[in-house]
Amino acid sequence: MASGNAHHATGWAAGVVAAVVVARAGAAGPAYLGAVAALACGVAGGSAPDWLEVAWWTRSRRRWIAHRSLTHWGIGWIVLLAWSYCRLGHRPLAAPLFGFALGGLVHLLADWPNPLGVPWIAGRHSLNWWNSGRCDLLIVGASWLAAWFVVVHGMPHGLREWLPRASP
Repeated sequence: MASGNAHHATGWAAGVVAAVVVARAGAAGPAYLGAVAALACGVAGGSAPDWLEVAWWTRSRRRWIAHRSLTHWGIGWIVLLAWSYCRLGHRPLAAPLFGFALGGLVHLLADWPNPLGVPWIAGRHSLNWWNSGRCDLLIVGASWLAAWFVVVHGMPHGLREWLPRASP
């Protein structure tokens, strides 16, 4: 399990990727509101598998389900990501749902190296690389490297003009 700060940082990276994908798909809408919504929901999705377990409607704020159970189920996040991607440009909520699903999926990827693992299909699977809270910098760095790659290679041409140019 990555730390809360690592999940927030990877959520920001997922939000950036989601915004670029939404803009590239032509689903950003007027004033790029769809891309902004995808960014914001990607950030929220980065920590969603953890906060969705909390019973916010009770005074005790205890978990209503076990940690790393239903909210960490990989197939659910992948299905939501695929469904929302296929509806980009056709449904107004597709862009924010896409960002939310991408953030949630990145959360699972950050938790996967932990010995506790995540339930991808039926049972939990772990890469068993390190214990909780270790190598957060590696996880965050990898997510931001992926975001940088998507921004550089997947940015719509109209938005590329806004990026600073490297001087020779």
